[in-house]
Amino acid sequence: MSIASTPPSFHRRPWLHAVPERLPAVVRADLVPTLSGDHLDYANLDHAASTPALERVVRAVENATATYSSVHRGTGWLSRVTSAHYEAAREEVARFVGAREDDVVVFTRNTTDAVNLLARSLPRDTDVVVFSSEHHATLLPWRTRDTVRLPVPATPRDAEALLEDALRHLPRGTARRPRQALVVLTSASNVTGELWPVERLAGIARRHGARVLLDAAQSAAHRTIDLGALDVDWVAFSGHKLHAPYGTGVLAGRRDWLDAAAPYLAGGGATAEVTETGTRWTTGAARHEAGSPNVLGAVALAAACATIREHRAVIAEHEARLSAALLTGLRAIEGVTTYSIFGDDHDRGPVATFTVDGLDSGLVAAALSAEHGIGVRAGKFCAHLLVDALLDEDDAAVPHATAVRVSAGIATTDEHVERLLRAVAQLAAEGPGAEYVDLPGEGWVPVDDPRELDVALPW
Repeated sequence: MSIASTPPSFHRRPWLHAVPERLPAVVRADLVPTLSGDHLDYANLDHAASTPALERVVRAVENATATYSSVHRGTGWLSRVTSAHYEAAREEVARFVGAREDDVVVFTRNTTDAVNLLARSLPRDTDVVVFSSEHHATLLPWRTRDTVRLPVPATPRDAEALLEDALRHLPRGTARRPRQALVVLTSASNVTGELWPVERLAGIARRHGARVLLDAAQSAAHRTIDLGALDVDWVAFSGHKLHAPYGTGVLAGRRDWLDAAAPYLAGGGATAEVTETGTRWTTGAARHEAGSPNVLGAVALAAACATIREHRAVIAEHEARLSAALLTGLRAIEGVTTYSIFGDDHDRGPVATFTVDGLDSGLVAAALSAEHGIGVRAGKFCAHLLVDALLDEDDAAVPHATAVRVSAGIATTDEHVERLLRAVAQLAAEGPGAEYVDLPGEGWVPVDDPRELDVALPW
């Protein structure tokens, strides 16, 4: 995808400004109430689910809102400004993912939407190879009859061997009807944060003539994405996991399959010409972006991409420190078990998944919130097959066991991690400090909760 030169003054990107040498600021909530009556700084340890907005992202959206108008088809001055913002956002995202000259950046709603778009665009007779450890967003959209699911690997070498064997045994088709192949990979597990050997797995795919889709939802905020260097064909990720929670995601990469497929949505903007006898569809990103696009969401995502790209070093240092403290601290607590796919020493982002002996994971999460002002996630994290494999639940007496996931990021402080470790140690040794009940449809809640969820509506 070509990157345009500096645009005229009315095209100025609303997210550009001087970059300070410090961790970028995020929008923070007020103090949150606990059962004791104390109000605490919210310890955000649920970044893997969704991230708070960067302050720079909010300012960019406010700037773009001031000149917001219709996009692409309008001739008014504000329409021209808004259209320029939208296309500049596309170019910013292209930089962020290392897009090649002919790559296309399609704005979607989120990672799930982006993967489903590609699934709808596969040529006929395309086989898909995917590991069972994938998030449901990249596990489920493919046609069952054409999909090979590989088991959860025990080591990176095991992953390579499984993929090599699967690709070697795929049907080749005929000269008149050759079969294509797509390998679906994650760059980082949403359950354990472990980084996958993407370059080696992509190299195996290339040797067998297969294309590669990379799910970067869990890594985009933490590690550099470069389509060319990784030698993958497409990448998908979400703004809400990149500190831009404004309803926008991305599918970026090769345009040939996307141009050859039917439009993802039929409607205005995707058409080149409509007559009484038929419709001629456009090509490029517009083919799959019918309707009025989420311009402000695209601006938000571009602002997040620019901010993270410019602050990679300081973010990496911050998260490496948090990750080491989380993992070392949790592993030192008696009665706590942590989980990994490739082993405890494997490189990962600031994510840790654990269980506490004798306590339901939902109860642990509820107690951390109600008693300590800490937000975590409990369950199977939309990766049921992987969690079942990690917990070895195939024939267990408790068939629906779940885990707790803590995930740090820009909004997490050293104090948040220290508070979590103290709280988990207390739970492991003494159990919750209050009585809880597991209510259908609600999960674990305190029996006697003096807090009132009387929150003013934001509008």
